[in-house]
This record gives sequence, structure tokens and C-alpha cells, in this order.
Amino acid sequence: MTDFNQQLHEDIKSRVSAALQEDVGSGDITAALIPAATTGKARIISREDATICGIAWVNEVFVQVDPTLVLEWHVADGDQVSTDQPLFEASGSLRHLLTAERSALNFLQLLSGTATTCRRYADKVAHTQVRLLDTRKTIPGLRTAQKYAVSQGGCFNHRIGLYDAYLIKENHIAACGSIAAAIATAQQQQPGKPVEVEVETLDELQQALNAQADIIMLDNFALDALREAVDITASRAKLEASGGITDDSLVAIAETGVDYISIGSLTKHCQAIDLSLRIIESSSTTPA
Repeated sequence: MTDFNQQLHEDIKSRVSAALQEDVGSGDITAALIPAATTGKARIISREDATICGIAWVNEVFVQVDPTLVLEWHVADGDQVSTDQPLFEASGSLRHLLTAERSALNFLQLLSGTATTCRRYADKVAHTQVRLLDTRKTIPGLRTAQKYAVSQGGCFNHRIGLYDAYLIKENHIAACGSIAAAIATAQQQQPGKPVEVEVETLDELQQALNAQADIIMLDNFALDALREAVDITASRAKLEASGGITDDSLVAIAETGVDYISIGSLTKHCQAIDLSLRIIESSSTTPA
């Protein structure tokens, strides 16, 4: 987790910088219409019920645009808010505040959308022991941000990328020759790295168990097959259900006794939360 936190810290600065570069470019010509001495305050509210996430990104946007801007937050990441609830106020130069607005809200809307989706799924299976996992189906360039949002919505992270854990899938198995060969090579090349293998039948499950996989992904198993897989495995490996998970099927799959369920839509299908910024105070200072 320490490595991820460090990666996240560095990622926030770089992603915010890139977002401002693409939005502001050579300068905000519309904000330049506002006299430079004009100061004020804006309030940001949620237009719908949501789980909030993205405060660090918002703060970084305002710091990079103008470090003298002051933000007063009324919520924290992971908080659930209702329609028309104030999230924060920002005060200072209105030119700079409005320049920062869109990039800041883009991060807050998207990451809150991810967290809200995750919270909805997590609440459905709260009566079970299952952990809901994200996948690598993330918005390019925003993986660490979305994976952080997943954790704020009550779900959990799968591997971060291709480098921190094995996930041996059908094509890897075919290229290596067998499930056993793929697992043995992984254990030899990167001892200590978690080894997960995808299986499509109960026979392949047994092969993965015999090869001592750490985690076995049950790809598109029917409910009866999932229950049988749990009985066969008898806690010798962790079991992850995957493939075609929907609102209608989620609870029944969780109740089979699998350890994990991975859901690509946690990060792939999220809808940005509707937020609104309004100027609530404005004043101009005329130089003496």
C-alpha cells in the first residue's frame, strides 16, 4: 500500500498538470474579461445523491492555478451526500477561480461517479463476506485515480497493472502449454508474486489447485458450478468469480461463497456525478 500511496501522490500532480495544460493552454481568454482585482467566493454543490471522491485532485488544481486561493471543504472522500448539499467553498481571485473550475470539477465528478457506483454494488453484498474487485478496465491515464475511488466506495483493488501480480489467462495458458506449466514458470520467475489463473471448467480448476495457484478466477461459471467449485477448493486457494456480472446476478454469485467478484463496470461504466459551481460573493478593489 505504501508504494501505491506514493504512486498516487506523484500521479495527482502530473495528471492535474496535464489536465490544466489541455484546458488552459496559452491562457484563459474568457476569465481575462474579469478585472484582475476582482475577488469573491464560489460554492460547489452536488446535484444528486453521491459518494464523494477526488478532494486531493481538486486541491491540486487550485494550487497549480493560484496557490493563494482558499478552499473550505464540508465533506471528506468516502462521504455520502444528498442532492443540493454544499461540498466546498473556494475564495480568492475570481479570474483564477473560474480558470480552475472545469478541471477541478472534471476530477471530482468522475471520481465521485466511480465511488458512487462502487458504493451501490458494495451495499448489495454487505451481508456476505465477498470482496468486490476492480479490473484494469480504467480510463487511460487515470488508473491510480480510479482505483483510489474504488476504495472510497467500499470495494477493493485487484492488481494495479501488469507488473505487481500474475493473472494467467486463456491465451497465456495456450502459449505456455498448460496451466501447470504457466504457474510453475511464474513461481520460478517471480517468487513471492501472487499467481492467479483463469479457468473455464471444473477440470481446469483441479489443475490449478494441483499446481498451487494462489487465486483461481472462475470465468463465467454458472451458480451451481460456482458452489461446486467452492466445495472442491475447500479453502486451498482464493476463488474469484468473473465475467458478465450484473445487478441481477451479483447477490446470488456473492452468496455462493466465493472470496472475490471482479467487476469491470466499477471503473468502465461509471457516470460522472452532476455538480454545480455558483459565485456567491464578488467584490472589486480599485487601486489607490
